[in-house]
Amino acid sequence: MKKNIFLSMIIGIGCFLVSCSDYLNVDRYFNDRQDMERIFNSRDYTEQWLANAYYQLLSYNLEIGHVRFTLTNYSDDMIFTEKGAGVTFSDFKFGKYGPQYGGNVRDLIARPWDQSYEGIRQASIFLQHVHPGPEITEEMCDDLKGQAYFIRGYLYWLLLRKYGPVPILPDEGLDYEAPYKELAYPRNSYEECVEYISEQMLKAAELLPLKRSSRSASRPTRGAALAVRAKAYLYGASPLMNGNPEMASFTDDKGRQLISSTYDEEKWAKAAAAALDVIRLNVYEIYTSPKRNTGGLWGAYPKTVDPPYHPVYSELTWKEGGWKDIDPLDSYRALFNGDLYVGENPELIFSRGDNQLNDEYGIKSMSRHQMPVAKAGGWNCHGITGKQCDAYAMNDGSPFDRATAPKGFTTYDGEYPFLRKDVWLEYANREPRFYASVAFNGANWSCTSAKDANNRDFQTFYYYGEDDGRKIVSTDDRWIPTGIGMMKYVNPKESYKDGADYPKVDPAIRYADILLMYAEALNELTSTYQIRSWDGSETYNVSRDVEEMKRAILPVRLRAGVPNYDEIGIGDPYASADELRKQIKRERQIEFLGENQRYYDLRRWKDAPEEESQMIYGCNTTVPREYREYFYEQVVVSSVQTAWSMRQYFWPVSYDELKRNARLTQAPGWPMYD
Repeated sequence: MKKNIFLSMIIGIGCFLVSCSDYLNVDRYFNDRQDMERIFNSRDYTEQWLANAYYQLLSYNLEIGHVRFTLTNYSDDMIFTEKGAGVTFSDFKFGKYGPQYGGNVRDLIARPWDQSYEGIRQASIFLQHVHPGPEITEEMCDDLKGQAYFIRGYLYWLLLRKYGPVPILPDEGLDYEAPYKELAYPRNSYEECVEYISEQMLKAAELLPLKRSSRSASRPTRGAALAVRAKAYLYGASPLMNGNPEMASFTDDKGRQLISSTYDEEKWAKAAAAALDVIRLNVYEIYTSPKRNTGGLWGAYPKTVDPPYHPVYSELTWKEGGWKDIDPLDSYRALFNGDLYVGENPELIFSRGDNQLNDEYGIKSMSRHQMPVAKAGGWNCHGITGKQCDAYAMNDGSPFDRATAPKGFTTYDGEYPFLRKDVWLEYANREPRFYASVAFNGANWSCTSAKDANNRDFQTFYYYGEDDGRKIVSTDDRWIPTGIGMMKYVNPKESYKDGADYPKVDPAIRYADILLMYAEALNELTSTYQIRSWDGSETYNVSRDVEEMKRAILPVRLRAGVPNYDEIGIGDPYASADELRKQIKRERQIEFLGENQRYYDLRRWKDAPEEESQMIYGCNTTVPREYREYFYEQVVVSSVQTAWSMRQYFWPVSYDELKRNARLTQAPGWPMYD
């Protein structure tokens, strides 16, 4: 056993993972060579070891941040123009990030894999050796073990979601005395990976507490473990992985098919039951901000704009099932802009906390990339697509229709809620999530921390020749090709020009996601299934229950200030699985913009071939202000175009990894090394 430990500590997972030079810095060299008994008899050393495993959830395993780390946060909804990723947006969309490339592209492919298995290694060694002692109580030991199970399962989940079926390593570690060929491991099947993640999360859930103090709010809880389990089951039930003959070529080195060609409806029932496990904890709820009856027209926190009157929801408080006493816009935007700490947000199931790493790479970096240059000190190079802009509903919940939308411009500030003078009327009377997320042409930027009054409460226009628009001579990428900016994650007080910036909390898993996942899984069922709860204490009867689906979806809609689907003049989508599926997909597109969900949702649904091959449209950024009405004619944006090929379902494995592990096969469509 000591020989196995020695190998693990000296070279990680040897032939399977990264080269020693990546990880054998002085600190690691010291940490990995200390006597195991000494390390795990010390509370400080024990927690430091676990912290090393936690660290692998950052950097290239961040979900939201700079494109250098989080390319999958950009799909058919968001675009970027900065070059820090090593690829342009179009290069990414055309699949020009294969293993044959070097530099930052190689890092984007290899580092998430390397980091994940390094964290898995750390967690596995930890679980072999952590024990109660003079400095570690039995209760503390159980909690630490639960965290390690969570980390190991979560890292496998990140690998599975990105690379598809991956090798599951022995929990007890690898034997360095074994021949090289015995240290190579093939990919496990997708189902095996899902069940292993489920097993890890069940072990974690048994040991982790139901709640944590604010001081340790970013550590996983029982709910976090069960939520990851639910997500793994949902993906396993989805069309890409459930009865998909198109993936027959995805095999291990012995030719074993890794994704089942046979459809199994019960997988949806398991996913629904797993989501219900989280709901039944009665720990989480949709976050809402209270209604404000005072405040000016603008500023960071103006007076609440009420949704259009509804005979039920406008008369009931949030606790009673309405929106009478909440601010829908603030309720949504506060989840992302730093107004809430982790422990203050009852919707947050798991978070990396302040995921910054440093100011250049985390969510705070992302918000700066969205902000205007001239008056806010931002970089003005993140935007959204015309498709995403049009996805947001009207303020009564009815779909936006470009063909019938009003044309023309506002004539004075406040003529319409959230709009100032000279704003295109297509942006009027949209749902609150639109105004919390979209920096449309002429949107107001509060920036109330700015010292100079001229840099507070200003409008930004993207017309040709404007400070933040396209220029005649452009030496950088600080203009938004679609002419539609993004405001999600930006704090209304924030200013990089002459004010303050604000840390942002990572919304890795939210309760809104669990509710929509539950409804989605129920919607796919045609029979009733008996599924045991996570702890075996009860049996769920799981079926396509319309009232259950409504109860799951309605809180997400009410928080956004819009009624349920059967109340917005489009018929009753709940009567048809096909129609409700469309509505849930649209809901996820809007609710989870910029949360690294859309990219993976389109793939698991097998919608990516259609949605990600469509041309990207936006405003005509070649139009100056004097011809402003033509700015809003939707045009193809040539600099951010996209294409689709089957290989883009899963990320490739690096050549170095394929050479190290002789049994590892490449994902479909990507080249093997020569």
